[in-house]
Amino acid sequence: MKSQTAKVLHSLVGRPLITWVLQAVGKAGVDSPVVVLGHKADDVAKALPVSVLKALQTKRLGTGHAVLMAKNRMASLQGEVLVLCGDAPLIRAQTLRRLVQQHRRTRAAATILTAQVANPFGYGRIVRSSDGRTVERIVEEREATDQERRLDEINSGAYCFSQGWLWKMLAKVGNRNRKGEYYLTDVIGLLNRGGQKVGAFCVEDAEEVLGVNSRRELAQADAVIQQRTVLALLDQGVTIIDPKRTWIEPGVKVGPDTVIWPETYLVGATVIGKQCVIGPGTYVDSARVGNGVNVRYSMLEHCEVRDRVKIGPYSHVRKGSRLDEGVAIGNFAEINRSHLAPGVKMGHMSYLGDATVGREANIGAGTITANYDGVNKHPTKIGEKAFIGSGTVIVAPSQVGAGALTGAGAVLKHDTVVPPGTVAVGVPARVIKKRKL
Repeated sequence: MKSQTAKVLHSLVGRPLITWVLQAVGKAGVDSPVVVLGHKADDVAKALPVSVLKALQTKRLGTGHAVLMAKNRMASLQGEVLVLCGDAPLIRAQTLRRLVQQHRRTRAAATILTAQVANPFGYGRIVRSSDGRTVERIVEEREATDQERRLDEINSGAYCFSQGWLWKMLAKVGNRNRKGEYYLTDVIGLLNRGGQKVGAFCVEDAEEVLGVNSRRELAQADAVIQQRTVLALLDQGVTIIDPKRTWIEPGVKVGPDTVIWPETYLVGATVIGKQCVIGPGTYVDSARVGNGVNVRYSMLEHCEVRDRVKIGPYSHVRKGSRLDEGVAIGNFAEINRSHLAPGVKMGHMSYLGDATVGREANIGAGTITANYDGVNKHPTKIGEKAFIGSGTVIVAPSQVGAGALTGAGAVLKHDTVVPPGTVAVGVPARVIKKRKL
């Protein structure tokens, strides 16, 4: 990876590689997963859920030795043992369930998860019995004959073992090889020589066993996850104009008849309703978006946007904000920790921070709430049907009453109160008359 970061902590579509493996394990119904820690053990341990058991391999002496380090952590557990690689994040939970089901049905001592690939170079080949029902051995590339190299079924590095046989055979594995390591694949040979059954479950989609050992392979895995996510949304009635130019994380939920345009990024815990138009050029992070919303060339972060809201282009709705039904936000606007009631119009080039804006108020171009005094943030309240003139500066804390109007360029000093139905103009602003509604 050419990185200071442990390989299994590299991000795949927003989550560490190992998180994807643990997620598949959890969905498959595996109890008490054990992660064997080696390289950068402390960093990896911090990234794991508290519920995950951890075993430490202080000396990296091979795959068999790594599995043996987990034995004490599993002493009280019953059932089969699944062995998976922390850098193979594309495995599906249903594949793991089917692997275990076949293992139980065939009463094998071990079942290897295999795949058929177009280019098996570098992988261990699966040599099956003449009837194809059992595995005779796994032969590594460097030790394979020309005939064996032509085999296209490869060892994925994932296994299901009957627990008793696993520990019994691991105790017999030696390290008489060029690297002086204890290989898990040697267990397969020992089981065969002992007359025990070894099976293979060949996964339908070879991409599931893709391991990540480089930035290129990480990018390939990203593409696979993206394709899975996009296909699932398409099947749910979402239109994605150009999937290759759209980034959607798997946790995102999108309602039917919503259209997603290119250069759109939907990440985190984002939920988007039905019949929306999102994008082009839009970034949405952990926002809740209602039905019939239109967002173009804009950014939404950790906010709530209710039905029939229009945003953009080039606007930013920040954390803690809520836009109620029918709000319209134009271009180059920013809203931060503010609540806009139904029907508020905020045309363009304005900023609202720590503001509460009443129903059907109009925020003119160039309006800002000066909510920060250098030490603390202060609130602004704008009443319903108020009309804030272009270029108004409201120094918080201040209040503009219902139906009040501020003239263009007015500056409301802090603690200013503009009574309902009045007009305020000037610098500093002063109330000059009642407004005719």
